[in-house]
Amino acid sequence: MQNIMLNFEKYASSVLRLGMGAIVLWFSIEQFRNTGFWTAYVPDFATQITGLSATTLVYLNATFELIFTLMLIIGWKVRLSALLLSLHLIEIAISVGYSETAVRDFGLAIALFVVFMNGSDIISFENKK
Repeated sequence: MQNIMLNFEKYASSVLRLGMGAIVLWFSIEQFRNTGFWTAYVPDFATQITGLSATTLVYLNATFELIFTLMLIIGWKVRLSALLLSLHLIEIAISVGYSETAVRDFGLAIALFVVFMNGSDIISFENKK
């Protein structure tokens, strides 16, 4: 039993990294698939400041999330991608205001920050060099 528990510990960082990657990847894909739904979440100030449409901002957001999530999933530049995604989710949590969505996004941001603190794990691409 103790050997099994040691394996759990050995792969804990990998499970967290891959789990967080799966969550953010789902959100990215959903933004590409149902862009119109996600435009409602784009704050007015974002369109005013950038001069871009809400649709364009959703596509840019989905692309950002897709790129850095794929990096996170394969384990390449783990710290960079986890930090950027964590900061991104904190910004989203702040922009939606105090709500269940903000609390969820804050929790996900903290989990991604833990991935940042852990860095590359046992099955990361960076460790296969």
